[in-house]
Amino acid sequence: MDEKERLDQWVWDWFQKADKNKDGKMTFKEVRTLLKMMNVDMNEDHALHLFTMADKSESGSLEIEQFVQFYKMLTQRDEVWKVFQDYSADGEKLLLDELENFLRIEQQEGEQSSEHAPELIARYEPSDTAKKKDAMSFDGFQMYLCSQEGSVFKPELRELHQDMGQPLSHYFISSSHNTYLLEDQLRGHSSLEAYIQALKRGCRCVEVDCWDGSDGEPIVYHGHTLTSKILFKDVVSTLKEYAFKASNFPVILSIENHCGVEQQTVMAQHLTQILGDTLLNTLLDGSIPQLLPSPQELKGKILLKAKKIGGLEECVDESLADEVSDDEDVANGETESSENPPADCVSQKKPKSKLSRALSDLVVYCKSVHFHGFKESRSHGKCYEMSSFSESKAKKLAKEAGTEFVQYNMKQLSRIYPSGLRTDSSNYNPQEMWNVGCQIVALNFQTAGLEMDLNDGLFGQNGCCGYILKPDFMRDASTKFSPDKPEERPDYRPLRLSIQVISGQQLPKVNQKEGSIVDPLVRVEIYGVQQDQAKEETSHINNNGFNPVWNETLNFVVHAPELALVRFVVEDYDKASRNDFMGQFTLPFTCIQTGYRHIHLLSKDGTAIPPSSLFVNVSISEHTRVASLTA
Repeated sequence: MDEKERLDQWVWDWFQKADKNKDGKMTFKEVRTLLKMMNVDMNEDHALHLFTMADKSESGSLEIEQFVQFYKMLTQRDEVWKVFQDYSADGEKLLLDELENFLRIEQQEGEQSSEHAPELIARYEPSDTAKKKDAMSFDGFQMYLCSQEGSVFKPELRELHQDMGQPLSHYFISSSHNTYLLEDQLRGHSSLEAYIQALKRGCRCVEVDCWDGSDGEPIVYHGHTLTSKILFKDVVSTLKEYAFKASNFPVILSIENHCGVEQQTVMAQHLTQILGDTLLNTLLDGSIPQLLPSPQELKGKILLKAKKIGGLEECVDESLADEVSDDEDVANGETESSENPPADCVSQKKPKSKLSRALSDLVVYCKSVHFHGFKESRSHGKCYEMSSFSESKAKKLAKEAGTEFVQYNMKQLSRIYPSGLRTDSSNYNPQEMWNVGCQIVALNFQTAGLEMDLNDGLFGQNGCCGYILKPDFMRDASTKFSPDKPEERPDYRPLRLSIQVISGQQLPKVNQKEGSIVDPLVRVEIYGVQQDQAKEETSHINNNGFNPVWNETLNFVVHAPELALVRFVVEDYDKASRNDFMGQFTLPFTCIQTGYRHIHLLSKDGTAIPPSSLFVNVSISEHTRVASLTA
């Protein structure tokens, strides 16, 4: 056997293992099963076309040599072969030092290269012949590049790696709005399933809209609409079962309370009886905190966010009345439909509802209060007091007083919720809220699209635990950071991001009609502070969704990389109407691996669509002022 045949021996071995009747032949059906065993994802039409090409004798089956040829045609890619050839002296394999060179120069791994190279051979090289020589064949090289280690997302940052011992207010918290709804806000279905789905996605703040039920049992639905109703106690039971399946870190139960005192007391009973020790209803160490406790200290606990009679410092007369509703546009007589509501709308004061002492006593670290301005918060705000802001109010504050909002969010939690006009359950862009350090940016989890892609992108790091530590300039008491002027911060260091979009692999079909072929283009979008918002796209490739090649480079300058998210979108170009969405992948800028990388695309609802991917070459470098002047 020559060197090439020896390196391909492993494919022969697979063939023999799968050739059950030992006749040395395989039909397409058997080949399909074998490819699944070999963990090769494929497009069936394309595989059948290549099978027919390899079946020279037109017998409907492949012999062993034909199968090896078929496997190579199916899996090998010219653009990866070219990269392999640049580093392989004999064109057949990469010796250990050649692989080290590739890792050091192209993948920018520096010192780690010599340690990493033998690990990659051990992990991805399928040929024993190559392994014995401490070498990597082209098949092994391609398997490495297509693996999670070869993906654009640094694998070590997918794991739980952040300091979880800081105050709750120092984290972005994955949060859902009107969690009980599966569809729109007017006629949609209220369901326990919606809570299960959100919690399984790592959501750590869920919302419950509670109303008096006709038989003394509080119900959950979107009040004054035709959305269906579920029992409050069933929501609590679901929470008990699913709260900590995806993450051990605390869950905040945000109560939007429209119940009378009697049924509030019933709510309190359900919470204490069903949740037991899981419900945090006392101070952790008995002392009044100056800072909120950490996710680490609150592991496995459910915290209630609601109105409270008095503060943690004193016990107040039980008859104290307080508005129970928490959404500002309701409580303040505001409607989001008009910035200046009519006079009669403002003057109509809601009758004040009383709070149940039993429910109030369960609120510890998340007391809902109305926001009376940053000045008031600076002098009188307690760390356990938190306010809710409609998206328009939050946007206005971010624009007018960005730095003050960042400072406020260092000590206290803020919750942002969508405009009441979003009856279709659409979402606002959460990035604008994260830019000023808002922690609980509540989105309609049931609505797929850009906004949930950004949410999934941010929270896809740190073990998908639902808590992401804010950048240090948002946790430093002396911060003067303003998202409008990132260049004024002391450690300002803009970076240049360069993405060579090389090729696409087996992109999903948009139109299932027979014979329809896509014309794909790739767009890279940056979300972050205002100066960083940018989009660049490649040209489209006609009629090729299987292996389009672009070889186009897109360049960006990022001024606040710690806050930026990068979204890769693939669309089917249509000159007559809007392009069709094909797939996307979003990740934090800080999680990008440089070098030759694959981007494993996700569908509209965030699920994986193997084997669809993009092959790119990413570089990140310092953006100097000189460079920008000459650019």
